[in-house]
Amino acid sequence: MKSFVDYPQNSDFSIHNIPFGVAVFNKDYIACCTRIGDLVIDLATLYDYGFFDDIEGLDENVFEAYTLNEFIELGKPVTNAVRLKLQQILGEDSKLANDEKTMSDCFFELEQVKMMMPVHVPNYTDFYSSIEHATNVGKMFRDPENALLPNWRHLPVGYHGRASSIVISGTDIIRPKGQMKPPGADSPVFGPSKQLDFELEMAFIVNKNTEMGETISTADAEDAIFGMVLFNDWSARDIQSWEYVPLGPFLGKNFGSSVSPWVVTLEALNPFRTASPKQEPEVLDYLKFNGDQNFDISLEVSIQPENGEENLICKSNFREMYWNMTQQLAHHTVNGCNVEVGDMYASGTISGKDPNSFGSMLELTWRGQNPLKLSDGSERKFIEDNDTVIMRGFAEKDGIRVGFGEVRGKILPAN
Repeated sequence: MKSFVDYPQNSDFSIHNIPFGVAVFNKDYIACCTRIGDLVIDLATLYDYGFFDDIEGLDENVFEAYTLNEFIELGKPVTNAVRLKLQQILGEDSKLANDEKTMSDCFFELEQVKMMMPVHVPNYTDFYSSIEHATNVGKMFRDPENALLPNWRHLPVGYHGRASSIVISGTDIIRPKGQMKPPGADSPVFGPSKQLDFELEMAFIVNKNTEMGETISTADAEDAIFGMVLFNDWSARDIQSWEYVPLGPFLGKNFGSSVSPWVVTLEALNPFRTASPKQEPEVLDYLKFNGDQNFDISLEVSIQPENGEENLICKSNFREMYWNMTQQLAHHTVNGCNVEVGDMYASGTISGKDPNSFGSMLELTWRGQNPLKLSDGSERKFIEDNDTVIMRGFAEKDGIRVGFGEVRGKILPAN
Protein backbone atom coordinates (compact mmCIF):
# COMPACT_ATOMS: atom_id res chain seq x y z
CA MET A 1 0.00 0.00 0.00
CA LYS A 2 1.45 3.36 -1.07
CA SER A 3 0.26 6.97 -0.94
CA PHE A 4 0.67 9.91 -3.29
CA VAL A 5 1.68 11.89 -0.17
CA ASP A 6 5.43 11.86 0.39
CA TYR A 7 6.59 11.09 3.91
CA PRO A 8 9.75 9.66 5.48
CA GLN A 9 10.06 5.90 5.69
CA ASN A 10 10.26 6.13 9.49
CA SER A 11 7.13 8.26 9.82
CA ASP A 12 4.73 7.13 12.55
CA PHE A 13 1.89 8.30 10.34
CA SER A 14 2.13 6.08 7.28
CA ILE A 15 -0.83 5.12 5.12
CA HIS A 16 -0.99 1.95 7.24
CA ASN A 17 -1.92 4.05 10.28
CA ILE A 18 -4.67 6.65 9.58
CA PRO A 19 -5.19 7.81 13.18
CA PHE A 20 -7.91 10.19 14.33
CA GLY A 21 -7.72 13.45 16.26
CA VAL A 22 -9.18 16.93 16.64
CA ALA A 23 -7.42 20.11 15.52
CA VAL A 24 -7.80 23.86 15.41
CA PHE A 25 -7.22 24.88 11.78
CA ASN A 26 -5.91 28.36 10.97
CA LYS A 27 -6.48 29.35 14.61
CA ASP A 28 -10.26 29.59 14.30
CA TYR A 29 -11.87 26.41 12.92
CA ILE A 30 -12.15 23.14 14.87
CA ALA A 31 -12.80 19.76 13.27
CA CYS A 32 -11.95 16.08 13.47
CA CYS A 33 -8.94 15.10 11.41
CA THR A 34 -6.50 12.43 10.39
CA ARG A 35 -2.79 12.56 9.59
CA ILE A 36 -0.47 11.13 6.98
CA GLY A 37 3.21 12.00 7.18
CA ASP A 38 3.32 15.66 8.25
CA LEU A 39 -0.02 16.56 6.72
CA VAL A 40 -3.17 16.97 8.83
CA ILE A 41 -6.41 16.39 6.92
CA ASP A 42 -9.70 18.12 7.73
CA LEU A 43 -12.33 15.36 7.73
CA ALA A 44 -15.31 17.69 8.05
CA THR A 45 -14.54 19.39 4.74
CA LEU A 46 -13.81 16.04 3.09
CA TYR A 47 -17.28 14.97 4.21
CA ASP A 48 -18.85 18.11 2.74
CA TYR A 49 -17.08 17.41 -0.55
CA GLY A 50 -18.76 14.00 -0.74
CA PHE A 51 -15.83 11.69 -0.12
CA PHE A 52 -17.76 9.60 2.43
CA ASP A 53 -21.16 9.56 0.68
CA ASP A 54 -21.10 5.79 0.15
CA ILE A 55 -20.47 4.87 3.80
CA GLU A 56 -23.63 3.43 5.30
CA GLY A 57 -24.44 4.85 8.72
CA LEU A 58 -22.50 8.08 8.24
CA ASP A 59 -25.63 10.13 7.61
CA GLU A 60 -24.46 13.47 9.00
CA ASN A 61 -21.21 15.36 9.34
CA VAL A 62 -20.03 14.11 12.73
CA PHE A 63 -16.58 15.52 11.96
CA GLU A 64 -17.81 19.07 12.59
CA ALA A 65 -17.14 18.58 16.29
CA TYR A 66 -14.82 19.47 19.14
CA THR A 67 -14.26 15.78 19.99
CA LEU A 68 -14.30 12.36 18.32
CA ASN A 69 -17.02 11.06 20.66
CA GLU A 70 -19.93 11.33 18.23
CA PHE A 71 -17.89 9.69 15.46
CA ILE A 72 -16.59 6.76 17.47
CA GLU A 73 -20.05 6.10 18.97
CA LEU A 74 -21.17 5.09 15.47
CA GLY A 75 -19.25 1.85 16.08
CA LYS A 76 -16.68 -0.23 14.25
CA PRO A 77 -18.68 -0.85 11.03
CA VAL A 78 -18.68 2.91 10.37
CA THR A 79 -15.32 3.96 11.83
CA ASN A 80 -13.49 1.11 10.12
CA ALA A 81 -15.17 1.99 6.82
CA VAL A 82 -14.04 5.61 7.17
CA ARG A 83 -10.47 4.53 7.85
CA LEU A 84 -10.44 2.19 4.83
CA LYS A 85 -11.96 4.91 2.65
CA LEU A 86 -9.19 7.31 3.75
CA GLN A 87 -6.55 4.75 2.82
CA GLN A 88 -8.22 4.45 -0.57
CA ILE A 89 -8.44 8.17 -1.32
CA LEU A 90 -4.87 8.74 -0.10
CA GLY A 91 -3.56 5.87 -2.25
CA GLU A 92 -1.07 6.49 -5.02
CA ASP A 93 -3.66 6.04 -7.80
CA SER A 94 -6.36 8.14 -6.15
CA LYS A 95 -8.14 10.93 -8.06
CA LEU A 96 -7.46 13.13 -5.04
CA ALA A 97 -3.80 13.32 -6.08
CA ASN A 98 -4.86 15.65 -8.91
CA ASP A 99 -7.68 17.44 -7.08
CA GLU A 100 -5.91 20.68 -6.21
CA LYS A 101 -8.98 22.39 -4.73
CA THR A 102 -9.73 19.60 -2.26
CA MET A 103 -6.09 19.35 -1.22
CA SER A 104 -5.88 23.13 -0.82
CA ASP A 105 -9.01 23.18 1.35
CA CYS A 106 -8.43 19.99 3.38
CA PHE A 107 -4.66 19.45 3.71
CA PHE A 108 -2.68 21.41 6.29
CA GLU A 109 0.94 21.42 7.37
CA LEU A 110 1.56 20.53 11.02
CA GLU A 111 2.55 24.08 11.94
CA GLN A 112 -0.82 25.33 10.64
CA VAL A 113 -2.82 23.39 13.22
CA LYS A 114 -3.07 23.04 16.97
CA MET A 115 -4.07 19.65 18.32
CA MET A 116 -6.77 19.35 20.97
CA MET A 117 -7.92 16.60 23.31
CA PRO A 118 -9.18 13.93 20.89
CA VAL A 119 -12.12 12.86 23.06
CA HIS A 120 -14.21 14.12 25.92
CA VAL A 121 -13.32 11.73 28.76
CA PRO A 122 -16.32 11.10 31.03
CA ASN A 123 -14.49 8.56 33.20
CA TYR A 124 -10.88 7.44 33.67
CA THR A 125 -9.51 4.23 35.16
CA ASP A 126 -5.87 3.42 35.79
CA PHE A 127 -4.78 -0.19 35.90
CA TYR A 128 -1.64 -1.73 37.42
CA SER A 129 -0.97 -4.43 34.85
CA SER A 130 2.79 -4.76 34.40
CA ILE A 131 4.11 -7.56 36.58
CA GLU A 132 7.63 -6.13 36.46
CA HIS A 133 6.44 -2.71 37.69
CA ALA A 134 4.24 -4.19 40.41
CA THR A 135 7.11 -6.43 41.54
CA ASN A 136 9.57 -3.53 41.66
CA VAL A 137 7.19 -1.39 43.71
CA GLY A 138 6.48 -4.30 46.02
CA LYS A 139 10.18 -4.85 46.61
CA MET A 140 10.70 -1.17 47.42
CA PHE A 141 7.73 -0.58 49.69
CA ARG A 142 6.83 -3.97 51.10
CA ASP A 143 8.51 -7.37 51.33
CA PRO A 144 11.11 -8.18 48.63
CA GLU A 145 10.35 -11.87 49.11
CA ASN A 146 6.60 -11.34 48.64
CA ALA A 147 6.50 -8.34 46.34
CA LEU A 148 3.10 -9.03 44.76
CA LEU A 149 0.00 -8.82 46.89
CA PRO A 150 -2.11 -12.03 46.98
CA ASN A 151 -4.73 -10.74 44.53
CA TRP A 152 -2.38 -9.45 41.82
CA ARG A 153 -2.15 -12.60 39.68
CA HIS A 154 -5.90 -13.20 39.96
CA LEU A 155 -7.34 -9.90 38.68
CA PRO A 156 -6.33 -6.70 36.88
CA VAL A 157 -5.85 -4.29 39.79
CA GLY A 158 -7.05 -0.76 39.08
CA TYR A 159 -8.57 2.39 40.52
CA HIS A 160 -10.85 5.16 39.30
CA GLY A 161 -8.86 8.31 38.58
CA ARG A 162 -9.67 11.92 37.76
CA ALA A 163 -10.89 12.55 34.20
CA SER A 164 -11.00 16.35 34.51
CA SER A 165 -7.21 16.71 34.77
CA ILE A 166 -6.30 14.66 31.69
CA VAL A 167 -4.69 17.12 29.26
CA ILE A 168 -3.33 17.12 25.74
CA SER A 169 0.38 16.77 24.96
CA GLY A 170 2.23 20.07 25.30
CA THR A 171 0.19 21.29 28.27
CA ASP A 172 2.38 22.44 31.17
CA ILE A 173 1.91 20.68 34.51
CA ILE A 174 2.26 22.64 37.76
CA ARG A 175 4.18 20.85 40.50
CA PRO A 176 1.60 19.65 43.03
CA LYS A 177 1.59 20.42 46.73
CA GLY A 178 0.35 18.20 49.51
CA GLN A 179 1.13 16.32 52.68
CA MET A 180 4.29 14.23 52.91
CA LYS A 181 5.93 12.37 55.77
CA PRO A 182 9.73 12.49 55.37
CA PRO A 183 11.75 9.47 56.53
CA GLY A 184 12.26 9.61 60.28
CA ALA A 185 9.74 12.40 60.83
CA ASP A 186 7.12 12.05 63.56
CA SER A 187 4.44 13.96 61.68
CA PRO A 188 3.66 15.04 58.11
CA VAL A 189 4.70 18.31 56.49
CA PHE A 190 3.04 20.35 53.74
CA GLY A 191 4.69 21.68 50.62
CA PRO A 192 5.56 21.05 46.95
CA SER A 193 6.27 17.44 46.01
CA LYS A 194 9.97 16.64 46.04
CA GLN A 195 9.51 13.29 44.30
CA LEU A 196 7.60 14.15 41.14
CA ASP A 197 7.59 11.29 38.66
CA PHE A 198 6.24 10.17 35.30
CA GLU A 199 4.65 6.84 34.51
CA LEU A 200 5.04 5.39 31.02
CA GLU A 201 1.60 4.09 30.07
CA MET A 202 -0.76 3.55 27.19
CA ALA A 203 -4.53 3.97 27.32
CA PHE A 204 -7.48 2.65 25.35
CA ILE A 205 -10.71 4.51 24.60
CA VAL A 206 -14.16 2.90 24.44
CA ASN A 207 -16.73 3.63 21.75
CA LYS A 208 -20.02 2.62 23.40
CA ASN A 209 -22.38 3.26 26.27
CA THR A 210 -23.66 0.41 28.42
CA GLU A 211 -26.41 0.24 31.00
CA MET A 212 -25.81 -0.46 34.69
CA GLY A 213 -25.82 -4.22 35.15
CA GLU A 214 -24.48 -4.87 31.62
CA THR A 215 -21.12 -6.57 31.17
CA ILE A 216 -18.57 -6.75 28.36
CA SER A 217 -16.87 -10.13 27.86
CA THR A 218 -13.29 -10.61 26.74
CA ALA A 219 -14.70 -11.90 23.43
CA ASP A 220 -16.68 -8.67 22.88
CA ALA A 221 -14.17 -6.24 24.35
CA GLU A 222 -12.38 -5.33 21.12
CA ASP A 223 -15.63 -4.23 19.50
CA ALA A 224 -15.92 -1.71 22.34
CA ILE A 225 -12.33 -0.40 22.05
CA PHE A 226 -11.89 2.29 19.39
CA GLY A 227 -8.16 2.85 19.75
CA MET A 228 -5.18 3.80 21.87
CA VAL A 229 -3.06 6.79 22.93
CA LEU A 230 0.19 7.31 24.79
CA PHE A 231 -0.43 8.22 28.42
CA ASN A 232 1.81 9.87 31.03
CA ASP A 233 0.35 9.35 34.49
CA TRP A 234 2.22 12.04 36.45
CA SER A 235 2.78 10.92 40.05
CA ALA A 236 3.93 12.67 43.21
CA ARG A 237 5.57 9.75 44.98
CA ASP A 238 6.05 11.41 48.37
CA ILE A 239 2.42 12.53 48.52
CA GLN A 240 1.30 9.12 47.23
CA SER A 241 3.30 7.05 49.70
CA TRP A 242 1.81 8.94 52.68
CA GLU A 243 -1.81 8.92 51.52
CA TYR A 244 -2.34 5.65 49.67
CA VAL A 245 -3.04 3.38 52.67
CA PRO A 246 -5.82 2.29 53.03
CA LEU A 247 -7.73 3.54 49.97
CA GLY A 248 -5.09 4.07 47.27
CA PRO A 249 -4.01 6.96 45.03
CA PHE A 250 -5.59 10.39 45.43
CA LEU A 251 -3.74 13.75 45.47
CA GLY A 252 -0.51 12.07 44.41
CA LYS A 253 -2.11 11.30 41.03
CA ASN A 254 -5.11 13.50 40.26
CA PHE A 255 -3.27 16.78 39.56
CA GLY A 256 -2.56 15.85 35.94
CA SER A 257 -2.16 13.18 33.26
CA SER A 258 -0.99 13.83 29.69
CA VAL A 259 -2.11 12.08 26.49
CA SER A 260 -0.93 12.06 22.89
CA PRO A 261 -3.25 13.77 20.38
CA TRP A 262 -3.66 10.96 17.85
CA VAL A 263 -5.88 7.94 18.55
CA VAL A 264 -4.47 4.90 16.74
CA THR A 265 -7.13 2.29 15.98
CA LEU A 266 -6.86 -1.35 16.99
CA GLU A 267 -7.24 -2.18 13.30
CA ALA A 268 -4.04 -0.27 12.50
CA LEU A 269 -2.28 -2.25 15.22
CA ASN A 270 -3.46 -5.67 14.04
CA PRO A 271 -0.18 -6.54 12.28
CA PHE A 272 1.68 -6.16 15.57
CA ARG A 273 -0.28 -8.57 17.72
CA THR A 274 1.71 -10.91 19.90
CA ALA A 275 1.03 -13.60 22.49
CA SER A 276 0.35 -12.63 26.07
CA PRO A 277 2.60 -13.80 28.90
CA LYS A 278 1.57 -17.09 30.50
CA GLN A 279 -0.74 -16.35 33.41
CA GLU A 280 -0.26 -18.49 36.49
CA PRO A 281 -2.36 -19.51 38.31
CA GLU A 282 -5.05 -20.00 35.67
CA VAL A 283 -7.48 -17.10 35.66
CA LEU A 284 -11.21 -17.36 36.34
CA ASP A 285 -13.46 -18.07 33.38
CA TYR A 286 -14.58 -14.46 32.79
CA LEU A 287 -10.92 -13.43 32.31
CA LYS A 288 -10.04 -16.14 29.81
CA PHE A 289 -9.53 -15.02 26.22
CA ASN A 290 -8.62 -16.31 22.77
CA GLY A 291 -5.92 -15.26 20.33
CA ASP A 292 -3.03 -12.83 20.56
CA GLN A 293 -4.17 -9.92 22.70
CA ASN A 294 -0.87 -8.15 23.37
CA PHE A 295 0.75 -5.70 20.96
CA ASP A 296 4.43 -5.23 20.11
CA ILE A 297 4.72 -1.45 20.56
CA SER A 298 8.15 0.01 21.24
CA LEU A 299 8.13 2.78 23.84
CA GLU A 300 10.70 5.28 25.04
CA VAL A 301 11.00 8.16 27.49
CA SER A 302 13.31 11.16 27.40
CA ILE A 303 13.97 14.02 29.82
CA GLN A 304 14.84 17.44 28.42
CA PRO A 305 16.10 20.05 30.91
CA GLU A 306 15.20 23.66 30.18
CA ASN A 307 17.30 24.94 27.25
CA GLY A 308 19.02 21.53 27.14
CA GLU A 309 19.02 18.46 24.94
CA GLU A 310 16.90 15.35 25.21
CA ASN A 311 18.24 12.46 27.28
CA LEU A 312 16.84 9.01 26.48
CA ILE A 313 16.32 7.31 29.84
CA CYS A 314 13.97 4.39 29.17
CA LYS A 315 13.11 1.92 26.38
CA SER A 316 10.22 -0.42 27.06
CA ASN A 317 7.48 -2.29 25.18
CA PHE A 318 3.72 -2.64 25.55
CA ARG A 319 3.95 -6.38 24.91
CA GLU A 320 5.23 -6.74 28.49
CA MET A 321 1.72 -6.29 29.94
CA TYR A 322 0.62 -9.22 32.10
CA TRP A 323 -3.07 -8.26 31.88
CA ASN A 324 -4.33 -7.32 28.39
CA MET A 325 -6.99 -4.81 27.39
CA THR A 326 -9.78 -7.35 26.87
CA GLN A 327 -9.24 -8.67 30.39
CA GLN A 328 -9.13 -5.16 31.82
CA LEU A 329 -12.45 -4.18 30.25
CA ALA A 330 -14.09 -7.49 31.12
CA HIS A 331 -13.01 -7.16 34.75
CA HIS A 332 -14.03 -3.49 34.89
CA THR A 333 -17.60 -4.34 33.84
CA VAL A 334 -18.07 -7.79 35.39
CA ASN A 335 -19.86 -6.25 38.37
CA GLY A 336 -22.24 -4.33 36.10
CA CYS A 337 -20.32 -1.06 36.02
CA ASN A 338 -21.56 0.97 33.04
CA VAL A 339 -19.15 2.55 30.56
CA GLU A 340 -19.52 5.68 28.44
CA VAL A 341 -18.23 6.73 25.03
CA GLY A 342 -14.80 8.33 25.47
CA ASP A 343 -13.97 6.57 28.73
CA MET A 344 -10.20 6.16 29.03
CA TYR A 345 -8.45 3.15 30.57
CA ALA A 346 -4.72 3.43 31.23
CA SER A 347 -2.48 0.39 31.39
CA GLY A 348 -0.43 1.22 34.45
CA THR A 349 3.31 1.75 34.26
CA ILE A 350 4.91 -0.37 31.52
CA SER A 351 8.20 -1.79 32.77
CA GLY A 352 10.31 -4.58 31.35
CA LYS A 353 12.80 -6.92 33.00
CA ASP A 354 15.88 -4.88 32.10
CA PRO A 355 16.58 -1.88 34.40
CA ASN A 356 16.77 0.38 31.34
CA SER A 357 13.17 -0.57 30.55
CA PHE A 358 11.69 0.56 33.86
CA GLY A 359 8.83 2.97 33.13
CA SER A 360 9.20 5.45 36.01
CA MET A 361 11.87 7.42 37.84
CA LEU A 362 10.87 5.56 40.99
CA GLU A 363 12.24 2.39 39.42
CA LEU A 364 15.00 3.85 37.23
CA THR A 365 16.66 5.49 40.26
CA TRP A 366 15.34 2.92 42.72
CA ARG A 367 13.52 5.52 44.84
CA GLY A 368 16.33 8.04 44.37
CA GLN A 369 19.19 5.80 45.52
CA ASN A 370 20.80 5.65 42.06
CA PRO A 371 20.40 9.06 40.35
CA LEU A 372 20.46 9.32 36.56
CA LYS A 373 23.22 11.48 35.09
CA LEU A 374 22.15 13.71 32.19
CA SER A 375 24.28 14.94 29.31
CA ASP A 376 24.67 18.41 30.86
CA GLY A 377 26.27 16.85 33.95
CA SER A 378 23.24 17.27 36.19
CA GLU A 379 21.59 14.39 38.03
CA ARG A 380 17.98 13.39 38.47
CA LYS A 381 16.43 11.37 41.26
CA PHE A 382 13.00 12.61 40.20
CA ILE A 383 11.65 15.26 37.81
CA GLU A 384 12.88 18.82 38.46
CA ASP A 385 11.13 22.12 37.73
CA ASN A 386 11.27 23.12 34.03
CA ASP A 387 12.09 19.57 32.92
CA THR A 388 10.12 18.31 29.94
CA VAL A 389 9.24 14.60 29.80
CA ILE A 390 8.71 13.19 26.30
CA MET A 391 7.24 9.76 25.55
CA ARG A 392 7.14 8.16 22.12
CA GLY A 393 5.74 4.90 20.80
CA PHE A 394 5.60 2.98 17.52
CA ALA A 395 5.15 -0.50 16.09
CA GLU A 396 7.19 -1.74 13.14
CA LYS A 397 7.20 -5.02 11.23
CA ASP A 398 7.79 -6.18 7.65
CA GLY A 399 8.26 -2.65 6.38
CA ILE A 400 5.06 -1.38 8.01
CA ARG A 401 5.31 1.31 10.69
CA VAL A 402 2.43 2.60 12.77
CA GLY A 403 3.15 5.08 15.53
CA PHE A 404 1.63 7.42 18.05
CA GLY A 405 3.92 10.41 17.74
CA GLU A 406 4.67 11.76 21.18
CA VAL A 407 3.22 13.01 24.42
CA ARG A 408 5.20 15.71 26.19
CA GLY A 409 4.72 17.83 29.27
CA LYS A 410 6.82 20.44 31.07
CA ILE A 411 6.85 20.73 34.84
CA LEU A 412 6.40 24.26 36.16
CA PRO A 413 7.24 25.33 39.72
CA ALA A 414 4.52 25.02 42.36
CA ASN A 415 2.26 28.02 42.81
